[in-house]
Amino acid sequence: MSAPEERTAIIVCPHCSTKNRVPAVATGTPRCGNCHRPLPWVVDSSDAEFTRVVDASTIPVLVDVWAPWCGPCRMVSPALEQLATELAGELKLVKVNADEAPEVSRRFEIQAIPTLILMRRGQVIARQVGAAPAHVLRSWLTQHLPGGDTKPAATSDPNGGDRR
Repeated sequence: MSAPEERTAIIVCPHCSTKNRVPAVATGTPRCGNCHRPLPWVVDSSDAEFTRVVDASTIPVLVDVWAPWCGPCRMVSPALEQLATELAGELKLVKVNADEAPEVSRRFEIQAIPTLILMRRGQVIARQVGAAPAHVLRSWLTQHLPGGDTKPAATSDPNGGDRR
């Protein structure tokens, strides 16, 4: 799934509580080594690795441009992580610290944070500026993800991979 030098995170499976190593960059989607269900894919990214982490992703990516000093950013972060868990296998959440990634901020002309950018195959699908409650973000996301207002079926992967 990844080269040994790739950065990984330890993700606890929300279904069986097994700890799993999840790489920042991989084809397909991460699955639990024990129960084989999709894992939430939450990654921190920098300017140097943004293209590999985001543009090369085979599933939609929600980019969260934030800063540690931003109160609204800290308020929306738990909701985004919950949505990444709910949409495990359908969405990759990539968190970008605006203070540490000025090139990403320039690329997307970030003028306020938090800014959420939904991307698919390196292209911007939708943008949300400012904090919003979890139910508003959920609605915004599902409206722009494949399948419209409902989650896509586990077996219908427009990228051709197995999503079960």
